[in-house]
Amino acid sequence: MKKSLLFVARSVLGGLLVLVPVYLAILVLLKGMKTVAVLVRPFTFLLPDWFPAEKALSLLLVLLICFLIGVGVLTRAGRRARERVERGFFQRIPGYTLFRSLTQQVTGDKHQSIWKPALVQMGQSFVTAFIIEEFEDGRYTIFVPSIPTPISGSVHIIDRKWVHPLDVPLSQALKAISRWGSGTKDLVAAMEKDAILHR
Repeated sequence: MKKSLLFVARSVLGGLLVLVPVYLAILVLLKGMKTVAVLVRPFTFLLPDWFPAEKALSLLLVLLICFLIGVGVLTRAGRRARERVERGFFQRIPGYTLFRSLTQQVTGDKHQSIWKPALVQMGQSFVTAFIIEEFEDGRYTIFVPSIPTPISGSVHIIDRKWVHPLDVPLSQALKAISRWGSGTKDLVAAMEKDAILHR
């Protein structure tokens, strides 16, 4: 009974952590459209009456603003400004740094190194894990996720010789975990391929 309740709680938490950012993004988008509606209203008369001009133009304007901000933060000055805002405000929000890094890794940002996939030898078996940080003496802090919710689990400090970093995308490791291990053979193949290359 206890295990069933724990499974349900973890599943609900995992679902919330997927849905909440999406829900908040939609709320911000709708709020932005409402805010800029006044600006686009004069242009709605240029379009046919049957067309939802105000909503369409508001959405386009909000997306254009998002695009310009996105382009802006790619510049050196924009990156500095973003980092100042993050340090001053967003990083005080619990979980922000983690979710930002995970999102950037899943979308292919190779500069983010948090949660590097690995297979870790524990006794006679290997477990799927993520490297969180590396000690100066070569040990690793690793996170071993629970199945099928990769955001909960246990943290271990372990010697480098038992840790096998994987040259695979973070999304591939997360997919194997969320599918109760289906696809882990590809992770093992990546580990064995790396071992052959470094012989």
